[in-house]
Amino acid sequence: MAKKKQEPKIEKVYTIPLRKEWLKVPKYKRSKKAVKAIKEFLVRHMKIRDRDLKKVKIGDWVNKAIWSRGIKSPPHKITVKATKQGDNVTVDFVNLPNKFKEEDKRLRRKLEKERKRLNAMAKKKAEEEAKRKAEEAAKKAAEKVEEKTEEEKKKEEEKKEREKELRKTAKPEPQQVKISKQKKQVIQRKALKK
Repeated sequence: MAKKKQEPKIEKVYTIPLRKEWLKVPKYKRSKKAVKAIKEFLVRHMKIRDRDLKKVKIGDWVNKAIWSRGIKSPPHKITVKATKQGDNVTVDFVNLPNKFKEEDKRLRRKLEKERKRLNAMAKKKAEEEAKRKAEEAAKKAAEKVEEKTEEEKKKEEEKKEREKELRKTAKPEPQQVKISKQKKQVIQRKALKK
């Protein structure tokens, strides 16, 4: 099989004029038009086939910069770094403004705190679950022991009852009395007289 050639990664820095584009639309659509103008500019300058705007992905901070002053007053121009890999283009800031750097740091700290809190909660839950399972296992073991003792008691009672029944039904054999010779003779004489 032949290996596919990987297209080289192309990076370029552009200063994109936005004012000329967003002045064409009403005030309440200006930021939307600015985003679309960035995509159109990059499709044209990065030579994307069929001029497909869906192949251009705008980074979070570029988007926040455009929308930071609201929908009615986007920036007049913006400097971005466009990276082309194959037919897809991603857009990022060349130098992230200090305002955004501080916000980014704050967001990262906040996410890290949240992650730590969630990890701590997960550990606590896992410990509680393990405790609960251990308690349940101990209870089950205790119940089994109790059941065994109860079963043993029942078996002993059943044995006693069986023995009693056996005693009632079994007739005792008559005891053989040893009769002396004199008594035998007396018994024989009485039998003969009759």
